[in-house]
Order: sequence, then C-alpha cells, then structure tokens
Amino acid sequence: MGRHQKRISAPTSWPIQKKMNKWVVGANAGSHSMETGIPLLLVVRDMLKIANNAREARKIIHDGSILVDGVARKDYKYITGLFDIISIPAFDEHYRVLLDSRNRLKLQKEDAGALKLCRINNKTIVKNGAVQLNLHDGSNIIASNDYKAFDTVMLSTPDKKITRHIQRTAGNLAMIVGGKHSGEIGTIKHIRKVAGSGKNMIGMSNDREFETIADYVFVIGESTPEIRVVK
Repeated sequence: MGRHQKRISAPTSWPIQKKMNKWVVGANAGSHSMETGIPLLLVVRDMLKIANNAREARKIIHDGSILVDGVARKDYKYITGLFDIISIPAFDEHYRVLLDSRNRLKLQKEDAGALKLCRINNKTIVKNGAVQLNLHDGSNIIASNDYKAFDTVMLSTPDKKITRHIQRTAGNLAMIVGGKHSGEIGTIKHIRKVAGSGKNMIGMSNDREFETIADYVFVIGESTPEIRVVK
C-alpha cells in the first residue's frame, strides 16, 4: 500500500475525523484486513492519545514502547486489529481491540496477562500430516485435529500457546463483529446452515432474539465472557 491515503476514503472502522486533513497514514499489508485493522500510528495518536502529532507517535513506536500481542512493533504502519492485545509497559496499561456498535474500532482496557482470543477460520494439512489452524488475524499454529472451524482458541502471548478451547455451539457466548448488531454480546441459540451459495446464519439472544451472518459471530466464552465487558 502507499504511504498515505485520503482520509475521506479510509475504512469506516477507523475512528478518525474524515475532513480534518486530506491525508492519513496508510497501513502496510499485514495480518488484519483494512476493515478490521488500523495502523499503529493512529492507535497511538488518535485512540490512546499519548502523542500530539504523527512525529511524536512515530518516535514512541520506533522506541519499542508499544507491544502488540507481547511483541514490540516498531513500524508505525504496522496494522493491528480485532482482538489484538496492545500494551504500554511504561504505564502498565493493556487494551484489547474491539468493535463498537457503529462498527468502529475501539480499545477496551484489560488486565495484565490478558489472553488473546483467536477464531479458527479454517484448517489445513501441512507437511508430515500436521494440522494447521488458520486464525482470524492471519497467523497460523500447529495443533491437533480436535479443533473445528469457527471455534475460538485462547492464546498466551507472545508464545502463542493454546490455553483454552471454546466451541461455537448453542449455549455459548459470542460477540457480533459486523453488521447492524456489531459490538453486541449474546447467547448462541441455533446455527442454521444455508444450502448453496448463501451464508450460514446464527440465531442469537440477549435482551431480544435476532439472526446474523455466521461470519460475524466470534465466540468469547461459555457461561461467562473471557474478555472484560463494559457497557
């Protein structure tokens, strides 16, 4: 991607003012898509507000002061995104990247040592017959064949060790990460498979019942959520 892009055409998920300036920093190709990710410079300056301008933000990032999933990222165009854990060791502050009700990325404060949640988008068989889990953030891990697509695994960071497995099944809790119900949390009531090229649908329940596209459902716990939830 180019170094910059026009603000007016930036993804609607980026929490930036569209008409303040003509240009905004672009993102390097990375683990998240442009819709579910955002350049680290915008996180530091516009979301965390620990820098007054782009120059200060680049300095903070270049110094290794910002960790993403436990790893210092020094590229200000590095794209971080949905369910990543962003840490500022100097302040002992930790945040999880989520989506709000307007489908805009937000930072939710978390405790130190918070685990990362990753959805299994699909599985592939690699060398020597090993099973590779392909996760929503573009990363891959080798695991057993006990995991199914669209289940959630909880990972320690930065070593990416699986600590827990949460199935996408009726009765478990999920967060909606797209569409008009974005940001809502509810209980999975049913999974409806659609024949042909149509998208599978999932019935959800919170203070009301609704159906949403299966791709928008991200399992976050069983009887209680595994992430901090603030209404």
